[in-house]
Amino acid sequence: MVKLNMLRNTDQSWAAPAKLLHWAVAALVFVQIALGWAAVSWRLSPTKLDLFVWHKSTGMLILMLMVVRVAWRSVNATPSLPADMRPLELSAAHASHFLLYLLLLVMPITGWIVNSAANIPFRMFWLIPVPAIVVPDEATADAAARVHFVLFVALSLLLAVHIGAALRHHFLKRNNVLVRMLPGIGRAR
Repeated sequence: MVKLNMLRNTDQSWAAPAKLLHWAVAALVFVQIALGWAAVSWRLSPTKLDLFVWHKSTGMLILMLMVVRVAWRSVNATPSLPADMRPLELSAAHASHFLLYLLLLVMPITGWIVNSAANIPFRMFWLIPVPAIVVPDEATADAAARVHFVLFVALSLLLAVHIGAALRHHFLKRNNVLVRMLPGIGRAR
């Protein structure tokens, strides 16, 4: 039986649902990057179309998980950052987390806009019909595609900073910031 205290964040630790959402989205983002590059690079063929369906479907899944993640975070405590962090580091940490959440919500929406404006019917994982959210318009599709790419670049840079900061906390500062997000460990007693 799962202990109830494992289902709620504390001031010192992330709960199992928060960890699950974090690592599921992280894994999907890396899969998404590979799918996006493969889909764009592939020659026109049925495989290219399948890669785009996988890319779009994964994007919609990330969007849904991020909505759940934002809802979860809004009703749970957020573990405290280490007391020895300088004010600038704290501000940077809060800003980078806010931007990560924002990008992970907005990027799938811009992809959805591209697809809708390009007037391409879409079924998530070939099963679930996804409605258009804008009217077909080539200029809108082109503009949204450019925004989508700029957001991808921003997300890539922010992910590098996020991963670097987690590794810095673990290996240089030797605190529990990284460990408390790892599955199965880091739970305060």
